[in-house]
Amino acid sequence: MKKLNYKLIVSDFDGTLIDDNQQILPKVRTAIKDYIACGGIFAVCTGRMTCCILPRVRELGLKGLVVAYQGTVIADIESGKILRYGGIKSEGVAEICRNIKELGHPVNVYSGDELYTDIPKDNEYLQRYERIVGIDAKYIDGDISDFVIKNDLFCQKVAILVAHEEQAELYAELCRRLGNKYDVTCSAKVLIEVSPLGDNKGQAVKFLANKFGIPIEKTIACGDNLNDLSMVQVAGLGVAVGNATDTLKNAADFVSVSNNEGAIAQVIEEFGFIK
Repeated sequence: MKKLNYKLIVSDFDGTLIDDNQQILPKVRTAIKDYIACGGIFAVCTGRMTCCILPRVRELGLKGLVVAYQGTVIADIESGKILRYGGIKSEGVAEICRNIKELGHPVNVYSGDELYTDIPKDNEYLQRYERIVGIDAKYIDGDISDFVIKNDLFCQKVAILVAHEEQAELYAELCRRLGNKYDVTCSAKVLIEVSPLGDNKGQAVKFLANKFGIPIEKTIACGDNLNDLSMVQVAGLGVAVGNATDTLKNAADFVSVSNNEGAIAQVIEEFGFIK
């Protein structure tokens, strides 16, 4: 049996573990299986909703814990039991929604296993997003901030579907308005997300390392976007996949091949075991 080098590998899902066709490449599956068989712990840390990521990690045959909602929720894969359930109270969510609406953009609000939106259901971008994450959004006809307050929603994040060419400017403005109270980040070229301050992927990696009794220097974190920055910085070895943003690449210790080329398989082969 191979000897482990890094004992915990934490990977982002979209754009990192899966390819652009939403599939896990066979060589990635094989590498993860080999790593786990040798005693390694492999965990997924994603911005996706808990109910959306659980079927995918079960499909991969993973056990143990999965991190959803950028680190705000941590669940047991087999039972679905929640170990950590953070979020933002309704007043804060309404504040975020009002700021986004003032900037002229529609809003997606996430609460537990529900996604609420004021984007019309026939919108092609919303429909594509629903297909990718496997969720049916509930349309709110009216002021979504009023809906949040009326229903006292405790939410894990608020997201904006935005044209890529508008993302940088809107991200900067939301950071200016909300960055001292909430975590504002980007998880894809067309997404900006606002979540609880401090409940990020970096804290999730620390939680997992502590839970499994693994020194943080013996952890690897892999990602592709700004929402992965905190875990890439905190892990013993921070990896940016080849298709990652320049910001993440500049912060990483290693830049792998892209998600379409089996980035996670390369990381396991290069660093998972003592050579």
